[in-house]
Amino acid sequence: MRALVQRVRRAAVAAGGGVAAEIGRGAVVLLGVSRRDGPADAEWLAAKVSALRIYDDADGRLNADIAREGGAFLVVSQFTLYGDCRKGNRPSYIEAAPPAEAQALYEAFVRALRARGHEVRTGVFREHMVVSLDNDGPVTVLLDSPGGGS
Repeated sequence: MRALVQRVRRAAVAAGGGVAAEIGRGAVVLLGVSRRDGPADAEWLAAKVSALRIYDDADGRLNADIAREGGAFLVVSQFTLYGDCRKGNRPSYIEAAPPAEAQALYEAFVRALRARGHEVRTGVFREHMVVSLDNDGPVTVLLDSPGGGS
């Protein structure tokens, strides 16, 4: 499982002609699920994302997590995070999980974040979405679960 986490001042996702979700201060999580991922990957990655220290502390160091800052998460499914471009110019998505498996693990990840007390908004799975955000910093972190496809 792969997460691209971006610290934001605000973010929104539109689908189907309207705004599906929006947040103020927090983080956008673009989440990709690979064929090798399982429930343990969703739990591990949610714990890691939840505890990421991507906000400044009193000394100006990235030492505070999103809970301390009162931020929210906007989680958006992103199978293209598993696009392999090593051969040719058209990405291969063979490592991405099939939609039904990916959706189940995407939802498990969202539940695990919520179980940790976070406000979590989501995009619309398997829909064309337009994500808008104000990346703050910019701060962007790429995470891979240990058991998942990297």
